[in-house]
Amino acid sequence: MIKRSLAAGVLAVMMGLSVGASAQAPTLPAASATIINRAGEAIGEARFTEGPRGVLVYVRIRAGGLPPGPHGTHIHSVGTCDDREQGFVASGAHLGAPDLPHGLLNPTGDYGDLPNLFAHADGSVEAEMFTTLISLSGTSGRGTVLDANGAAIVIHAARDDHLSQPIGNSGARIACGVIR
Repeated sequence: MIKRSLAAGVLAVMMGLSVGASAQAPTLPAASATIINRAGEAIGEARFTEGPRGVLVYVRIRAGGLPPGPHGTHIHSVGTCDDREQGFVASGAHLGAPDLPHGLLNPTGDYGDLPNLFAHADGSVEAEMFTTLISLSGTSGRGTVLDANGAAIVIHAARDDHLSQPIGNSGARIACGVIR
């Protein structure tokens, strides 16, 4: 009898089932964005999952989506990408700016700063990063993404130096996704 129970337990674990427990993993707050280029073509996606200490950000861009090399990436304070021909400027400043200066290396930097994305030679990206600076649900002390104005993830043409004002010398806005 013990062997049969042990075998059933091992099989259940192998199948990803729990033995004797009905608890499931908690549902975490999540959001996503379809990322478009300045021609209006969907080039990828971003997914945001809130954890107890910050937000996990996953970005995937298809081959040909971006120029190869590093790209500054930020969360902007307005959830729109409608003005693509003007360079996505309607998405506003970074979350928390202009009250806070730019830069991950700045001890009082704004909430919208993220690490650079690196596009492969074929223009594709697959990256995962974590930030303690934003919240989907409005956690105190962080920039709120899903508020009345919404927010957008914006990818810039060049590397962000994480310190220069106002945007770390990261250049033009070349891709954008409304976070929903």
